[in-house]
Amino acid sequence: MTIHTEHPFDTPDEDRDPVRRLRGRIGGTVSLWTAGAGIERVGLTVSSYLVATGNPGRVVGLLHPDSDVLDALEETGTAVVTLLGARDERLADVFAGVMPAPGGAFRLIEWEQTEWGPRPRHATTWMGVRLDPGSRRDVGWSVLVEATIEHAEVGVEDAPLVHRRGRYQRATE
Repeated sequence: MTIHTEHPFDTPDEDRDPVRRLRGRIGGTVSLWTAGAGIERVGLTVSSYLVATGNPGRVVGLLHPDSDVLDALEETGTAVVTLLGARDERLADVFAGVMPAPGGAFRLIEWEQTEWGPRPRHATTWMGVRLDPGSRRDVGWSVLVEATIEHAEVGVEDAPLVHRRGRYQRATE
């Protein structure tokens, strides 16, 4: 039985950062950025990114400044960016650091090592990217990075996993 209609420890809307609240209403598809190989593999769930078409195409991402994937991306110069589907909610939570993964995050599913880093074997839509040296820039509480898309695969996919207002939402298309 509960006596509250809302979470008792939530910060009231009027006391929350309005820019963060606005950003949360924009929403975005959820991606998984992975880099490294073997025991050096790392990953991070990212929903603040965009893809620019061109020759070559490019991806811009906002990564957590203390993330292992940022360090690995800068060290190796490459990463895999995978678009996650509705069935990947648990995977997204584990790589976001909000859900435990006994034995490690890379034990949840099967992986294939590519020349850009590890990619989920079940993923049909992903890209291999190469970091543009010198693109790193602090932006707000994040680090903006730009990368060139060297390889892109677009396959048959489930409904995308979408993050909006602090929650995952399943888009119908």
